[in-house]
Amino acid sequence: MPSAVSRYRLIVFVLLVAAVVPYFIDLNGSSIWDANEAYYVETPREMMQRGDYISPTFNHEPRFNKPVLSYWVVAAFYKVFGVSVGVQRLPIAIGAVVLILTAFFLARAAQPPHARGAATWAALGLAVAPRLLMFSRRIFIDISISMFMGLTLLFFALAERYPERRRLYLPLMYGAAGLGVLTKGPVALALPGLVFGAYLLLHGELKRVRGMLLPAGIVIVLAIVVPWYAALYHQYGWMYIRSFLLDENVARYAAGVGVQVSRPPWYYLPVLLSDPFPWSLCLFGGAAAWFADRRQARLAPRDAPAEERSTEHRAFRVRTLLWLWVGVIVVFFSLSAAKQDLYVFPVVPAVAALGGLFIAGAGGPAPARALGWTTLAMGLVLAIAGAGVLYVFETAGKIYALDGAAFVGMVGAAGGLSTLILVLLRKPRAALVAVVLSLVVVNWTFVLSVLPSFERYKPVPALSEVIRQRVAPDDVVAHYRVALPSMVFYLGRHIEVMLDRDEFLRTIEGSRTVYAVLSAADYADLGAAAAGTCVLARRPTVNVKLNAVLARKPLPEVLLITNRCQ
Repeated sequence: MPSAVSRYRLIVFVLLVAAVVPYFIDLNGSSIWDANEAYYVETPREMMQRGDYISPTFNHEPRFNKPVLSYWVVAAFYKVFGVSVGVQRLPIAIGAVVLILTAFFLARAAQPPHARGAATWAALGLAVAPRLLMFSRRIFIDISISMFMGLTLLFFALAERYPERRRLYLPLMYGAAGLGVLTKGPVALALPGLVFGAYLLLHGELKRVRGMLLPAGIVIVLAIVVPWYAALYHQYGWMYIRSFLLDENVARYAAGVGVQVSRPPWYYLPVLLSDPFPWSLCLFGGAAAWFADRRQARLAPRDAPAEERSTEHRAFRVRTLLWLWVGVIVVFFSLSAAKQDLYVFPVVPAVAALGGLFIAGAGGPAPARALGWTTLAMGLVLAIAGAGVLYVFETAGKIYALDGAAFVGMVGAAGGLSTLILVLLRKPRAALVAVVLSLVVVNWTFVLSVLPSFERYKPVPALSEVIRQRVAPDDVVAHYRVALPSMVFYLGRHIEVMLDRDEFLRTIEGSRTVYAVLSAADYADLGAAAAGTCVLARRPTVNVKLNAVLARKPLPEVLLITNRCQ
């Protein structure tokens, strides 16, 4: 007969497998997301078309706002598996799983000898995080940079935990940092450097920098980064390099260039709690446990075996490193003039590791009261979120109707209530399993039911099909004040993007046949000036702003019009 502990471990393992599988299910089942994904589907395809892997283009126009590695990765997958949306999503899914594994190994590196299971709990908590699953379906660049920065942190942590293997882990750290720089720029090097510098300064060990294999590290990073920048310089001089380094990095951080919304300094606090949920709620108890660990380290008995004291000390230092990683990154971007929620996403593996350590009781057995209160908070959030989903999608005429949404809401509400009951029965570990199980079911439903039904609110595939059946090579396809970049991929041709009213009117009044996509509101605003046009198709789309959803505003429409109505 298996023991209760064995059964418990088996349950946790099965939940972990069930949590990871949805990252790879039906990757080709939903169309491109226009907010970000379109660029990482189309740009590699254009690279392959032109046979030019140095100069990225989108819509057959130069696109140098990010370095090139993400495009190369997708192009490599295209070469092996063929060009499709699902193939582009495969490396994102792999990146998400690497983040989950990073959380596992970070927790194991920070885990003292007496705390068992921290690594598994860390991986499980991140695997069921709804935001990670959602982002792994549509946001290539931020999953990629988070993966490389997470690996940079992991290899530094392993070098600290196992100093006898530093000559293995430090070169790997520099390699991960170099790949991060080739993914999103110098932030992948600057932020880890800032964190590791703060870590050494905190311990009064800045002199240890000389032992960090810096000369070899510089060579590794330059070997990864310089070839592409040198090729870029050879073709264009400093123009695009200067634009990227100054406008996309320095000016964006210091002056908010390219960002239209101003956000307060505390903007990232709710982001920090939502992105790695549910284990993000362990940060409060985890912080208290870290301070308790710190006091115990000062009062540690001198008669303990030297090896045991050394192992515990190194594990505690890794836990300190994880806290610095979270704190420094959040503070750094809180001081930025440009604030986007995904800027701090690289903290999620560290947060998950800290959550797993808290649950496993890294500084001794986790106080039942602290774990109980934390799990209670998870249950409350889950129940409220489930009720919120039911309110939004199942009331007021179901304006925002999605298949599976009601089931998601019911699972969230029921899972939250079950968690609360188990906490009241003083079974916090069972309550944690209830939280995880609820999120596993929610994530499976999201992938199998909610995402496919969301297609009714994504206008591009249907409008592209109408255009494809009519358009001739010399016709004009135009977008007027709408951001639907995925149409470039679906049509496989250049699209004129217009913001100026007069320019658009001149185009539709010209001699060439025009197929134009614009919002219903903008079409109405054109009035008599667009009298020579007619509507070929109209599709609803979703206004994702929370106030619009709560106000039950009618769904906005996107129209396809033409100036040839006969």
